[in-house]
Amino acid sequence: MKRPLILITNDDGIHSPGLRAAAEAAADMADIVIAAPHTQQTGMGRAFPDTEDMGVIETESMDINGRMVQAYGVHGSPALAAAHGILELAGRRPDLCVSGINYGENMGAVLTCSGTLGAAFEAVSHNVPAIAVSLETDLKIQRSNDFQAADFGPAAEVLRTWTARVLEEGMPENVDILNINVPADPRSPGEYRITTQSRQNYIEFIRPGKRELDRPFSMKSRLYVDEETLERESDIYAVYVDKVASVTPLNIVMSVEMIP
Repeated sequence: MKRPLILITNDDGIHSPGLRAAAEAAADMADIVIAAPHTQQTGMGRAFPDTEDMGVIETESMDINGRMVQAYGVHGSPALAAAHGILELAGRRPDLCVSGINYGENMGAVLTCSGTLGAAFEAVSHNVPAIAVSLETDLKIQRSNDFQAADFGPAAEVLRTWTARVLEEGMPENVDILNINVPADPRSPGEYRITTQSRQNYIEFIRPGKRELDRPFSMKSRLYVDEETLERESDIYAVYVDKVASVTPLNIVMSVEMIP
């Protein structure tokens, strides 16, 4: 009987310590194939930018739990890396896609911007269920290629719990993606809460001041939570307020029933 196969991907790039942490968390439960963007691709969502080097794939060996595993750095977005991983590099359709462990939370309305979730949604479009997993980090380092030290242990622990459950039982009914977000300093490592997606942005753009409109400009952003209106059952409340890991079930179908 074949072992399950897991695609490990992310949006921080092939050299991210979070990617290695995800691979190490899953490697004893399944065969793994690692395919991730060759450089930092935070905030790309499920985009497919048409670049001159699009689709170039670099190979390298990665030490995962003392075993050398071939990893693929795909020139392109996280979604493109997931597509190449599933259609070209895996050899057979993966049983699960794990996207992460991301530097930075992906919660509330901002998750539609997330390359971590973009890769997960791309996997689902190929009938591969996905787990996206992110670790709370400072906004200043979330887009950096200078990977600062982070404790991925608590995130890896929750990831292992849900990876084992999905491999054994499959995804819960009507769920395509499990979006896991873990506080940097959880009150009880390994503890998690099933949550809903908040409607708050969590990370929002700051209104630009006076500037020359014909000059390049980068919109600044900030973390903002309105605790008075924050939904108590939400992902943001769990991580930001209660300091407990959040597991949010998501579905690729975004339509809702509406009374005529």
